[in-house]
Amino acid sequence: MRIIEDTLIIDAVEKMCIKANCKLNEDIKQKITEGMESEISPVGKSVLCDLLENARIASEKTVPICQDTGMAVFFVQIGKELHISGRSLNDAVNEGVRRGYTNGYLRKSVVEDPLRRINTKDNTPAVVHCEFTEGDRLRIVFAPKGFGSENKSALKMLNPSDGREGVISFVVETVEKAGANPCPPMVVGIGIGGTMDKCAQLSKLALTRSVTERNPDPYYAQLEEEITGRLQRLGIGPAGMGGSTTVLGVNIEVFPTHIAGLPVSVNISCHATRHAEVII
Repeated sequence: MRIIEDTLIIDAVEKMCIKANCKLNEDIKQKITEGMESEISPVGKSVLCDLLENARIASEKTVPICQDTGMAVFFVQIGKELHISGRSLNDAVNEGVRRGYTNGYLRKSVVEDPLRRINTKDNTPAVVHCEFTEGDRLRIVFAPKGFGSENKSALKMLNPSDGREGVISFVVETVEKAGANPCPPMVVGIGIGGTMDKCAQLSKLALTRSVTERNPDPYYAQLEEEITGRLQRLGIGPAGMGGSTTVLGVNIEVFPTHIAGLPVSVNISCHATRHAEVII
């Protein structure tokens, strides 16, 4: 049994909060650069150029890429041979978020009650998804999620008979309806299967995968490519001003489901789809 102090988690989370919000991931920068080369709209090219310049300034000055520094979401894998000394995992993560958002001068966007709307003033509590794995390591993936894009996400319980085309139609309909609101070019995370709640979690998890990597299953890799093509043809374009670069990537995650169901969740993210990872 390996024992780690809660302070290791707190320190790691604090640094991740600042890094993810101030340094655009390399896979996103790569896709924006590729978009600049292929974009048919002069205005679209200009917008993509501005996005890269914004990312450069944010990284050099350690300031947020976007003023919406999001609600803190974590995917944590805990080795069964690992024990955390001190605070619980959730308490340690929340303390790290508290310090990261305070010391990094990041906007605090969380209200303690969805109807009474009183700000917690430290961006806690975080949303923490946990999974137990083999070994004695702790893997933490952080994904701050702004709500300009989160508000345009959707879930639908399709009938099994709707099949592949039903999934594609729902994704295209959701992105088309979102239009310019999620600050395109977007990254689209898709969850297929499980239950309603599992499906939604899968679509959020999909956003933490690099947009330069395809699903390891060739069937779903091909579906990612097909949906990407359909979305690009919508013509929403960078900043919603028209063009051929509506999305930077489409990532699909799947899970077994019930014989009577076909849940599909679409989690839309903006061009600044942020995530960071650490292994302790």
